[in-house]
Amino acid sequence: MSGGDIVEFIRIFTVAVIPVLFGITLHEVAHGRVARRCGDHTAERLGRLSVNPLRHIDPVGTVIVPLLMLWLGGFLFGWARPVPVDMRALRNARGAMVAVAAAGPLANLAMALAWAFGLRAAQALAAAAPGAGGFFVQMAGFGIYFNVLLGLFNLLPVPPLDGGRILRGLLPESLRRRVDVLEPWGLIIVVALLASGALGGILRPLVDGAERLVLAVAGLQ
Repeated sequence: MSGGDIVEFIRIFTVAVIPVLFGITLHEVAHGRVARRCGDHTAERLGRLSVNPLRHIDPVGTVIVPLLMLWLGGFLFGWARPVPVDMRALRNARGAMVAVAAAGPLANLAMALAWAFGLRAAQALAAAAPGAGGFFVQMAGFGIYFNVLLGLFNLLPVPPLDGGRILRGLLPESLRRRVDVLEPWGLIIVVALLASGALGGILRPLVDGAERLVLAVAGLQ
């Protein structure tokens, strides 16, 4: 790889590192906090409700895979250590599991909106101090994109993604068993979609539309 490419990689990394770490971390924290509200204190006992990214980092999913995807210029992809949830401890387990699963993607969409308001402030800063302000404009823009992408990706109705958990909780028992049969193959399906380019084709229009909506809500369109 040329020196120019390395410089560009470092630039993108410095812009992306904070949005990625906190997007992945707060996604998992949201799962744990909703689980606690529904009666399961497992994540709390294990110290997994902290917003400290170090408590949630998975060496492969949070570090190696995102860096590799960033280096290759592909679909940015990653994960944190999943927050443990004890179904037996949940009140109204079926409905609670839907709420717990939905909490992560909803947290990402909320963070995307927060980054959009941050983008407004960064644009004002850039007008006064183009150097520093320009960096924060890029970071906020990436924060919007990454959180929208992570939230929508996790809503895909494929177990063990959150969308698969939500789907399972909404289906009658006979159909839930079919979803359970699919779960061991879920990650293989996702990787196959990613490798074929189909995943990008599915998500790109959804991400573009959601980004426009978030920017509109923040008064940026």
